[in-house]
Amino acid sequence: MTEWDQRQAEPGPDGRLRCPWALGSQDYLTYHDTEWGRPVRGDVALLERLVLEGFQSGLSWLTILRKRPAFRAAFAGFDPQQVAEFTEDDVQRLLGDAGIVRHRGKIEAAITNARALRDLQDRDGDGALDRLMWCYAEPDADRVPPVLLGDLPSRTASSAALAAHLKRLGFTFVGPTTVYAAMQACGLVDDHLDGCIARAAVSSHPGDGSAQDWG
Repeated sequence: MTEWDQRQAEPGPDGRLRCPWALGSQDYLTYHDTEWGRPVRGDVALLERLVLEGFQSGLSWLTILRKRPAFRAAFAGFDPQQVAEFTEDDVQRLLGDAGIVRHRGKIEAAITNARALRDLQDRDGDGALDRLMWCYAEPDADRVPPVLLGDLPSRTASSAALAAHLKRLGFTFVGPTTVYAAMQACGLVDDHLDGCIARAAVSSHPGDGSAQDWG
């Protein structure tokens, strides 16, 4: 285990314990305290998280966090109906947008995923992605709270199953590690360290166990 892996919840600027990764910048601190691990609901919000986690691959999350407003503007607020209609002209526009990460593969994946969500909604209605993803939530009662950063997995059986399910539906750039990061961010799993003030604020959703009913 590295020195980083052995770190536990540590005092923040106000003396209260937090996950150590949150203490590197004010942006991280705010994100940790107000967003990360809190339940995210709704197809648009979940599509945004999946897409941004895909863009984060190989980069610092802080880079994506600081570029998030530009991403939202560039991708029409991640409205799947609008993004699904993007053309090669839009791809070229996005490749010229210095406010986002200009990676053709990731840009095309975002458009592909919007189309996959549009098709899913056409079949199963609004909220289809929300219902699907929350089927794979890991109830907090079934997990031992992580004590060290090294206790946090990079993927789980649930994230592998959800990644496979999303791929069957036409989503891309959604491997088990990327999906697990989205699960952590969206509250499908509570990976705040034991003692972190955010654990008390996060209420995990149990999921309804009906993942097998989805296409």
